[in-house]
Formats: sequence, structure tokens, C-alpha cells
Amino acid sequence: MKFGVKINRKGADFTVHSTTERLWLMLFDQPSAAIPAREIEMTRHSGFFHLHVPRVKPGALYLYRADETQWLIDPCARAVQSPNPWGNRTGYTEGEAPKTGKMFPKGVVVSDRFKWGKDRRPRRALEDTIIYEAHLRGFTRDGAEGTYLDVIEKIPYLAELGITAIEFLPLFDFDELEYYLSGKSRQHLLNFWGYSTRSFFAPMSRYARSTEPGAVVEEFKTMVKELHAAGIEVILDVVFNHTAEGDPNGPTYNFRELDEASYYIQNPNGEYHNWSGCGNTLNANTPVARQFIVDCLKYWAQEMHVDGFRFDLATSLCRGSDGTLLKHPPLIRAMEAEPALKNIKLIAEAWDCRDYQVGHFPGKRFSDWNGKFRDDIRRFWNHGTEVGPLATRLSGSSDLYGHHKNGSPLKSINFITSHDGFTLADLVSYKQKHNQANQENNRDGENHNDSLNFGIDGPTHDAGIRTKRIQQQKNLLATLLLSQGVQMLTAGDEFGRTQSGNNNAYCQDNEISWVNWLLCETNRELFEFTKKLIALRAAFPQLRRKKFLTGKGDVHWIGPDGREPHWHHDRAIGMYLPGKKRLLILINNEGHAVQFKRPPGKWTLELFTSEHLLEGGEIAPHSLAVFSA
Repeated sequence: MKFGVKINRKGADFTVHSTTERLWLMLFDQPSAAIPAREIEMTRHSGFFHLHVPRVKPGALYLYRADETQWLIDPCARAVQSPNPWGNRTGYTEGEAPKTGKMFPKGVVVSDRFKWGKDRRPRRALEDTIIYEAHLRGFTRDGAEGTYLDVIEKIPYLAELGITAIEFLPLFDFDELEYYLSGKSRQHLLNFWGYSTRSFFAPMSRYARSTEPGAVVEEFKTMVKELHAAGIEVILDVVFNHTAEGDPNGPTYNFRELDEASYYIQNPNGEYHNWSGCGNTLNANTPVARQFIVDCLKYWAQEMHVDGFRFDLATSLCRGSDGTLLKHPPLIRAMEAEPALKNIKLIAEAWDCRDYQVGHFPGKRFSDWNGKFRDDIRRFWNHGTEVGPLATRLSGSSDLYGHHKNGSPLKSINFITSHDGFTLADLVSYKQKHNQANQENNRDGENHNDSLNFGIDGPTHDAGIRTKRIQQQKNLLATLLLSQGVQMLTAGDEFGRTQSGNNNAYCQDNEISWVNWLLCETNRELFEFTKKLIALRAAFPQLRRKKFLTGKGDVHWIGPDGREPHWHHDRAIGMYLPGKKRLLILINNEGHAVQFKRPPGKWTLELFTSEHLLEGGEIAPHSLAVFSA
């Protein structure tokens, strides 16, 4: 049974899963209508309700209701229309989420027709993938409206940098006024990131330029089509671990009323388990919820031409109805067995608020966000730890992924920063987080950042400190892009974007979160360095291996002065990668210059991170250099 709305020549068929006794379809004339123009009771079948309505056309607005006091959004609505543009509170009552009336969002009947033309998925191999994580509005808001169509204007920039996939923070419909409507003390702040999904099949309508009901679908598809034309894949950050309905005191949009037991993990007393940290945890492995999630992914892959998904707090998707972790979660098996998802990239944030599964996530086709890569690389450069963990991460993290039957460096999504935490520039400029603007008394956000500030917290006019900070950003970027695995950059890190020390800017729809494009010119040297690194990675296949390094002819480790590395003591190491064109990576995090004995041959300097390259083959303190032969 296909749920949602299906248009045909005679009208439209409405189908929805629900365990309620009775259900009505409501049709509306406009997004701000306070009462429906028509109400029709639906026919109940086993586990679902159905209704055919003649002469319904694309753009029609609709909702469901099971009683008089609560309207419901179709969980499978292809678009949702709110009466106001982004962030506008006009008509809402502070501290009160609407249950009915003109401010309640309406579902939109949408046609699947779109002129895709010769659109072709780039289908980049994982080993050739460079992911660019971006918030759609934040990426395009500085000097523009922050819409799907504004992304198109940035495509030449992404192509010049060498990006092969853009990973957007949540684009499923959510309510940015969540804090205002929930009566919290921070009503003027917005849910900027959007990790609070209200409707899973519907793209965020307030990221569209047009306010016509359903126009958002065409704008989203247009963006995807143009990115594909430039060879750039589209990956969506999706939130299936919880919903915007929150705890039992939160708003009701659909699931709570339609079939609470099938959609939420509850204890015997009916209380919600909260391993998402957001009030509820989706009961993802019930037959109903499992099929809903797979159908949703199929829709985005087939109809919207999306190329991949990153699953937020993916460990929650591995839990049974009692909350225990399942060895073989039915949902994960169903995703991997679904033909429509065969060539789709699947990425797990392999943890939730209770368990950490990095390196042990049960999916065979999934890659993980490698949090240990992030931590080990930060600690090496910022705190001077030994080279052992560094070498493990450079080699593809076989300690985490080598035990898999299909183990590969490509299971590891390597990153230094993400939306969740300091930007790269802030990582080397702030010792402590500065989240006061979030109005949670600086209690929110990660406290253990492995950051440093070179003696002064925040901006400084000290030229020496500024030089050290640029050099450290280069060190971190180079280590990331020279490592085995799949690399992910955070938008703006390539030119020193700052959030002024805020490491949890989830509620900041302002200059804190918006990418400042003037910095791309101010810090052009850092941009060009990153661009060169990405090109270097593409030019050397030994940086893009599908299998782990073995040490048997594929890599040779070099200690200072030509000796063997001391893995638990050294802070300097060389990595020699043979091949048709050989590569030598020399890393020195000692406080003094280090001499390495290079393998025989004529070596050409590809890049270095220090302000000046030393003579005689020495590597400057706290720097990195790359040679080819």
C-alpha cells in the first residue's frame, strides 16, 4: 500500500496509516484558512484509511483529523505550507503551538512532473569523494535570501574548490519557531539547524523563493539538477531518531495521534525513552516505522534524485521496541536490501545519547562519521600527542574497521570539524567555548574540544599568533586530506570562517552562523592551499585506496634522522607511499626543526604549511611538507 496522495486524471487518492477509530480528510482554500472548505470521512481498512476525491489538483491544501481539537499533517505529505515566511511570528501565540486554525501548517498535493532532462547522478566512487557539509541557509544567506536557488549561484565556487558532494544539514520540513511556540525562555531564537523533523517527505518550504503551495518541490529539484550538471552529488542529513513532537507535553503533528505505539519507544507505563536527547526516540524497527523510513528514503532517491543520506544519531535506528541494541536491526537490513537505494551513499553518525558504535555499526554498506579520527588528529596537532594514533588515522583507521569482513578505509568518514562544534579557525583561536548568545548560561555545547588559542582567546592583532593560527589550520587540513578514507570539510573552513567561539550555534540565524564570504578574499591563501590539497589528493591514487595499508610495499614509515619511528615517543614522522609517482609526507610537531632522510630520487616539493621552508631538507617546527618523485 502506497501512503500519501496519488493524483490521477479523475482526482486524487488519499491514504494514511492509522490505528484510530475514525479519520476525516480536510481540504482548504488557502494556507492561512482557519477552517476547512470541505470535510470528508475516510474509509477504514485494516491499519489504514483511504479516500478518493474527484477533481483535486496539484496545489490543493489538506490535513487529517481524528477529533475536533487536533489537526494532523499527513506523514507522507510531499510538501507542507506554513502561512508565514521564515522566522515570522505574526499570528502565533507565544508559548502555544497551534492545534488547529489558520496558523497550523497544511499539507500540499504535489505533482511529480518535472523536466529532469538529461540529469545523471554523478555516482562518484567513495574513494574519489570530497564531502562539503553545509547549512543551506547559512551557506547562502550572506548577501542572498538563503534558498535552494541561491545554492546554484555557489556551484562554480564548489567546483573550483574540488568538491564532489555537498551534504546539507536537515532539509526535511521543520518549525524554526519551535522555541517560541514551546514557551521556553529563549523565544527570540530560532531552531536554525533543523534537527527536529515535522514532515519527512516534504522539503523545507521556507527555503524556497516562491510562496506558491508546492513550488518548493520544483525549486529543490532544480537545485539538485544543477549540482548534478556540475558533477556534484547531493547528500541529505536526515533525522529519523526522533520527531518534532518531542516529549508527551510537546506539540502533536501526526505520529502521536495516528499510531503512537508503532512510532515511539515507550516503557510499560507509556513514558517515552529519550536516547535522542530531544524528548522521544523513534521506534524505528517496528514494521510500520521501518516501512515508513524506507519509503521515505526511496522517495528522496527516486523522485528527488538525492545521492546519499547521513543518518543523525544512527545508533537509535538499531534499537528494538524495548530500547535494546539489536545485532541485526531490521531497518538497516531493509535499507541495504532496497533496490532503489543500491547506489545511494549511506553514512551513519554511529552513536546516540546512550551508546557509541563507531567501527561497529551493523550496516554492511554504511560508512561512519569517524569521531576518533577527529579527536586523534586534534590531539596530535593541538596537544602534541605521539605519532602512533596519528599514523593509524593516516592509514585509514584499521583498528576500527579492519575487523569487518568487508573492512576498508572507505568505511571511515574523516573530519576535523563539523556543524556540531568549533569551526576550524575557532579550533585554533579559542581555548573555551563562548555560547552565551544561546542563552543557556554557556552550559550547552561540548566542553572537551581539544582546541588551543596560542596565548590569547579570540581575535588578536598579534601578527605572530595570527601566523601560527593559519599554519595550524593548514596542518589540520593537510592531515585530513592526505589520510586514507573519505574526507569531509565543513563549509567555510577552507577560508577561516569563524563563529566567534560558539561551538553549538543551533539557534543562531545571524552572522554567527552565516558564511562570511568576504573571508574568502581576506584568507585567499588558505583557500588556495585547500584547493591545492584536494587536487593533490585527486592526482595520487595511493591516497585513495580501497584497502588498508599493510606495510608490505605500500607504505614505509620514516623516523627523524633516518631511524625507525618511536611510536610512543616521537612527535615527528615521515610517510612514504610508493607508486608510479611516489609521495612523501613529512610531519613535524616538535618544537624544533627536524631532519628526515628522504628515500633516493629527485624529490619535488608539492606544498608545505610553515611560513618558510627550511634549507637542507629540514622540516620546520609544527609543520608539514609533501614531496613527490
